[in-house]
Amino acid sequence: MAQQIPLTFSEVLNLPSLGVSANAIKFGSCAMESDAFVSVCDGSSGQPQVFIVDLKNGNQVMKRPMSAEAAIMNPVSKILALRAGQQLQIFNLELRAKMKSHQMPEAVVFWRWVSPSTIALVTPTAVFHWSTEGSSAPAKVFDRHAQLGEGTQVINYQVSPDEKWCLLMGISQGGAGVIKGAMQLYSRDKSVSQTLQGHAGCFHTMSVPGRTDKAQVLCFQEKKEGQPAKLFVMEVGRDASAGAAFRLAPVPIPVPGDAQNDFPVSMLASPKHDILYMVSKMGYLYLFDCLSGKALCRARITTDTVFVTCPQTSTGGILGVTARKGQLLQVSVNEQTLVPYVVSTLRDTQLGIALAGRLGLPGADDLYAQEFQRQLAAGDVSGAAKTAADSPNGMLRTAETIQRFQGLPGQPGQPQPVFQYFHLLLERGKLNSLESMELAKPVIAQGRTQFLEKWLTEDKLECSEQLGDLVVQSDVNMALSVYLRANVPEKAVNCFLQRGEYDKIAAYAAKVGYRCDYGVMLGNLARQNPAGALDFAKQLSAGSLVDPNAVVEIFMGLNRIQETTAFLLEALKGNKPEEGYLQTKLLEINLRGGSPQVADAILQNAMFTHYDRQYVAKLCESCGLSQRALEHYTDTDDIKRSLLAMCANPQQLNPEFVLSYFGSLSPEASLDCLRELLQRNMRGNMQIVTQVAAKYNEQIGAEPLVELFEGFKCYEGLFYYLGQIVNFSQDALVHFKYIEAAAKCQQFKEVERVCRDSTVYDPETVKQFLMDAKLPDPRPLIHVCDRHDFVEEMTSYLHSNQLQKYIEVYCNKVSPQKTPLVVGKLLDLDANEDFVRGLLNSVGHACPVEELVEQVERRNRLRLLQPWLEARIATGNQEVGTHNAIGKIYVTLNRDPVSFLTNDQWYDPAVLGKYCEKLDPSLAFIAYKRAGGACDQDLIRVTTANGLFKDQARYLVEKQDLELWATVLTPPEEEQPGDQSEQNRRSLIDQVVQTALPETRDPDHVSTTVKAFMAADLPHELIELLERIVLQGSDFSDNKNLQNLLILTAIKADKERVMEYINRLDNFDGPEIAKIAISDQYGMYEEGFVIYTKFAKAASKPDEATELNVLAMGVLVGDLKAMERAAEFAERADDKAVWSRLAKAQLAEGLLAPAIASYLKADDHKDWPEVVSAAEGADSY
Repeated sequence: MAQQIPLTFSEVLNLPSLGVSANAIKFGSCAMESDAFVSVCDGSSGQPQVFIVDLKNGNQVMKRPMSAEAAIMNPVSKILALRAGQQLQIFNLELRAKMKSHQMPEAVVFWRWVSPSTIALVTPTAVFHWSTEGSSAPAKVFDRHAQLGEGTQVINYQVSPDEKWCLLMGISQGGAGVIKGAMQLYSRDKSVSQTLQGHAGCFHTMSVPGRTDKAQVLCFQEKKEGQPAKLFVMEVGRDASAGAAFRLAPVPIPVPGDAQNDFPVSMLASPKHDILYMVSKMGYLYLFDCLSGKALCRARITTDTVFVTCPQTSTGGILGVTARKGQLLQVSVNEQTLVPYVVSTLRDTQLGIALAGRLGLPGADDLYAQEFQRQLAAGDVSGAAKTAADSPNGMLRTAETIQRFQGLPGQPGQPQPVFQYFHLLLERGKLNSLESMELAKPVIAQGRTQFLEKWLTEDKLECSEQLGDLVVQSDVNMALSVYLRANVPEKAVNCFLQRGEYDKIAAYAAKVGYRCDYGVMLGNLARQNPAGALDFAKQLSAGSLVDPNAVVEIFMGLNRIQETTAFLLEALKGNKPEEGYLQTKLLEINLRGGSPQVADAILQNAMFTHYDRQYVAKLCESCGLSQRALEHYTDTDDIKRSLLAMCANPQQLNPEFVLSYFGSLSPEASLDCLRELLQRNMRGNMQIVTQVAAKYNEQIGAEPLVELFEGFKCYEGLFYYLGQIVNFSQDALVHFKYIEAAAKCQQFKEVERVCRDSTVYDPETVKQFLMDAKLPDPRPLIHVCDRHDFVEEMTSYLHSNQLQKYIEVYCNKVSPQKTPLVVGKLLDLDANEDFVRGLLNSVGHACPVEELVEQVERRNRLRLLQPWLEARIATGNQEVGTHNAIGKIYVTLNRDPVSFLTNDQWYDPAVLGKYCEKLDPSLAFIAYKRAGGACDQDLIRVTTANGLFKDQARYLVEKQDLELWATVLTPPEEEQPGDQSEQNRRSLIDQVVQTALPETRDPDHVSTTVKAFMAADLPHELIELLERIVLQGSDFSDNKNLQNLLILTAIKADKERVMEYINRLDNFDGPEIAKIAISDQYGMYEEGFVIYTKFAKAASKPDEATELNVLAMGVLVGDLKAMERAAEFAERADDKAVWSRLAKAQLAEGLLAPAIASYLKADDHKDWPEVVSAAEGADSY
């Protein structure tokens, strides 16, 4: 019996033989997501690594050193997902790159690929889907139901093909050693879960009899406590509006008696056979028919646990891996024995017939024949038709079956039995050739060819030559379709001819490799249908199926010029050199055949380039196509002849062509042709000549073209020619000749425009021409002279030609700013002063004053401007130039210039100061002083050069500018004793000391001056200055700072004067200055002593006097070492502190007796130890 089980079973490979440890071949560490790869995480060797077996590539093994606890390969590509704890990673092994990674917040207890781009992740609380695309994190799909909570091991997870349903499967330990199963079915559309009691399930899509759409079903095993296991098959996700959902009644699962506690670990559906595979933990394999739910067989394929399975697409079976042993088992249906097994062993004839018909399996031929006969005998026409239609491999779809149905009598109100049979066949698929013929005969006989057309469109009929012969009698179009599908070229070509589709014949023949005698076909067709023959010829020529010369002979033999032309245009569109004869023939046919317009159009489009150009040119000229003749002639005489002929006939003249044609000629040939045109008809051809000359000016050259026009004295033509290029040309000759031609043509406005706007012409040449031409309107000359600074020459020309009004126009309207030049030239020409004054008055404020003054001043006629300038100032004019000019006049005429320079606010001090330097330097000083510091350097220069040191000193004192002081007090680096710079500085200092400072009453003036002298490091000069301020009775004689500064400066620079200053001055900081004087740097001890004694006598408080006397005593005993003077000073001071200071000094010098006497007078006993010690040392008691 075991041999009759309809299964094929084999071991594909053994994982341990590939180096995989048996301990790693278990649930969780070994995975098989598809029939492409097996992946195993093996850490038994001490070095974690991942084994990947490529089942599609000869079981090639890849090893990767990766630390992971689980690895799953993508079902279709080399993408590996790794899991280590809560860390997930996805790698592309081919690219050797990490695609994504993620840290899960909780542990992953189960995972698998549910699609090539999605991984399902099951945690203790929820189910997530993680897409490999983009950078998104895993997204939660649903929470785990409480029945699949703690204590439940998840063993599988499935997602429906439409991804709207999810099935989570788990097992848990029950009582009495029973393993309980629980499943959670989740609807993603409704977000609702339903729990099922069972261990395994899967989703499947299959075709259901009586429906055009496929059914998505859920297949699962149900095992309730105390009840036998059952198989459920039910459709999920079907819209109620589409009809009732497919559902089978629960079917008991035939569990063997010795395996009552066994349970399924996987369930898979075969898309190829619609058969359900269920594998149990004990190694039992169950097969079920998905459409009926019936059990097909049961067999124990292994005694080991198959812990992972997957579909095998090639066989429609499954693959499974056994725990620890690592056997990869392959199990599939034996198609040759399945139906006999069902019929003989299961004794289920109907199921055997259904399987054989649905899957096309052998073993049920006799059953189908018997069933067919039975149904016919019972009068069940529809059943018999169905049986015949479903028969395996079409065993009953024979001529005999058709005859049987044709022989059956019809029933009232129903179609004929044979039509019922054909209708059922058409619903199931396509008719064979015999069935197509038998169906077509009655349909054509009844004139219902529209049904044939519909069936052909739907590809329901098998086309054959016989069917085409049957159809062609009534419908050529439909017959063509049949012949084409049946690949009957000869009859298909005949149909094309009948339909007039000549353009399709050549393409079809070339496609199917059919050889036709196209010459004969074309000749016959040309006599009957020239237009169709033309289309046919084009198709033949395109496929190189006919000689173009032969086609030309056929058409020209029938005098079909139009068809010949159309054919050659198509055949010669490649413009090949070897086709030159036919190109010439095409043009000749039309030029001589009365259709020159056709040839003209062909030549205009430049379709061909290999014809006989000289021959065609003569033909064109003879037909009056001068333009085309010109395009083809190369000889200059031929070109001249055709060109003159074209220009002589205004109707033939095409100016655009002529212009473009000259572009193909050489410059010499172009000049020759233009000369010919002017010589033959200057007036008539002038326009076209000027246009050509303008367009090809750069190629031919402006100079020869100008000579051409001037040679014929055609100045009007020259004017028109140059007028087209002058605005764009950068050639000075073009611009000059245009001015000259315009003048000769009395186009004075153009002369003026170019003279005014052009920047190219040579101004000297144009100026001379205009002066010689003496045009009635001098404005062109005015523009030239104005733009190119020939104003004086223009003024002379206008004045000498009595054109004074244009002088006024120029100054008032054209260039008022150049009025000074005009006035200057008029003065040179000894023009009337009244005219000059009137000209100035008319220009008014627009005339630039400074330039005018310069021009007039240069000619020593400055007084001429006085009334004009005073008038401008009287109107409130504040222009600097105006005030500068009137200032110069006042200075020159000595009209109270001091008042003007002092009071006027608008003149430029730099200008008038410079002007006054030569006339009166004192006035220059006033002007520069008026600048407020802007002209200080000029002021210093003028006052120094002219000995105005008193003014300079006063200005410096008042200005209080230390930087300016530095420029006059700091000697140059290269100065030598006795240099003029030293003398000038001495003169300035004398004036500062003698005049400037004594005159001032502003303490800031004094302070700034003193700082300037200090900054210049002039101590002797500073002493001189301070003596003048402090000692010679000024408002600042008692200034403490000045007295301090005088004494300190003397200490540093002139020590001999210090004692005098100490005695003469009283308001200085004595103690501070005395401290400086007695310092080691200066050593002026006598002066310090005098300062201390002087200020001690003047002290208002006894303590201050005592302190100063002690300091004075310190100078005597410490610095001067004058003990006798010190004793005398102590006697005069008669102060204990003084005696005490003296006593210490005497004791230090070994003067024991005087020291003791001084201590006694000082009443000072603090130093008695030192005194006793000194006495003992001197043995003086």
